[in-house]
Amino acid sequence: MEGWVECEMEGCEFPDERLKTRFAKLLSQLGEKVGAALPAACQDWAATKAAYRFFSNPRVNESIILAGHFAATKSRIAASQGPILILHDTTEFSFQRVRPEAIGKTRVLPSARIGAKQITQCGLLMHSSLAVATAGKPLGLTAVKFWTRQKFKGTNALKGRGKDGGKHSVNATRIPIAQKESVRWLENLQQSTQLANPDRCIHIGDRESDIYELFCLAKEEHTHFLVRTCVDRLAGAGNTTIAKKMKREPIQGTHEIEVFDAQRQAVSVTLQLRYSQMTVHPPIGKHKAYPPLSLTVIHAWEHSQPRGRKPISWKLLTDLPVENLESAIEKLDWYAQRWKIETFHKVLKSGCRVEDARLQTAQRLTNLIAVFCVIAWRVFWLTMVNRTNPKTYADTVFTSAEMSILNHLAGNPERPTPKNLAHYLFAVAKLGGYLARKNDGPPGNTVLWRGLARLTDIHLGFTLQQSCG
Repeated sequence: MEGWVECEMEGCEFPDERLKTRFAKLLSQLGEKVGAALPAACQDWAATKAAYRFFSNPRVNESIILAGHFAATKSRIAASQGPILILHDTTEFSFQRVRPEAIGKTRVLPSARIGAKQITQCGLLMHSSLAVATAGKPLGLTAVKFWTRQKFKGTNALKGRGKDGGKHSVNATRIPIAQKESVRWLENLQQSTQLANPDRCIHIGDRESDIYELFCLAKEEHTHFLVRTCVDRLAGAGNTTIAKKMKREPIQGTHEIEVFDAQRQAVSVTLQLRYSQMTVHPPIGKHKAYPPLSLTVIHAWEHSQPRGRKPISWKLLTDLPVENLESAIEKLDWYAQRWKIETFHKVLKSGCRVEDARLQTAQRLTNLIAVFCVIAWRVFWLTMVNRTNPKTYADTVFTSAEMSILNHLAGNPERPTPKNLAHYLFAVAKLGGYLARKNDGPPGNTVLWRGLARLTDIHLGFTLQQSCG
């Protein structure tokens, strides 16, 4: 068993030891063949049939599969220093099926043809939470929730319809959070906080996470949050709003960042900053259930109108204190790490090719996606550890046989080579198409998952050659 597989499943408790053995084998096989279909990863009919039985076993679910990874994440968090950024986001997986009711639906799309019926999108939704060190290294998942809209309904559906067929005039903020899909943000926050010291955790989300109940729960759990806000709530004594108060605040300074324009060229952008601590009030329909909170608002925006893209405008809300410009910039840098959860989802979809799976039920698909979540994290971790800790020892990732193969492919098998991880990850990336030109950036996820798959094939051929003499 590979070392990383053993580490990621050590905390798993399957109801049968044979299921744990099968899970270890599947994790290793799918990890070696990132993006391959189940038959291609399993290599023969007996192993493929065993994989299908594992994913359809009623005693197996995503919680059991991911329990070991969550335990390993907890250990990595404990071994790290400084604040832990918990990145939250939702993604959806779409599938083409003859019987979509066996999986569920994610959304209803309007048809392009006039008078045609609406199209129901078949698929699953996943809300995931990823722990990341402030330097950018992903430490692992802390919570994952799957669902379809056979269970939860959108806010508009909860409003119902009147006797005349029209929609009821119901304020969305008056609907209890437990009846809305937004409850997943609260559930993941609670589960994630249990894996680390709550005071070290900063929960980060986009505008979808701008939920007052989330802010109150963070206070109850003695943890912290940093979210992009989209609601202009009542502030101060309750006779003004956040936007009005922020307009009266002076510009505290500027911050220069680098972004990509429409031609994917890096350009330098100067942001102007305002920040202020104020009392923020709950929605009017819930002011009796939730107390006002003392929060910090940070506004960062691009003053000039750029060509070929929208100007940057961030409005952030946090319970963390911001006493000076340096502290405000630190919070901007932390929020900028949020894109890493989207990169993780990209590895799942483009690298592991989750949406190409042919399993026919929601249970089987969620079990498969849970396995791929561990593999996608490892690919992402390899990408980022090469940038944040390039001097890590290579034998923590690669076996001696794999390092010998990579040394041989480099053309100088006899010459001593560096033992740091960066050297061998560059060699793997080259197998995946990385050109290593002078102005190229560090290897990304795509070339690494391609290179890992090729390394597995080369390793297999090398082993067969040795066995044949």
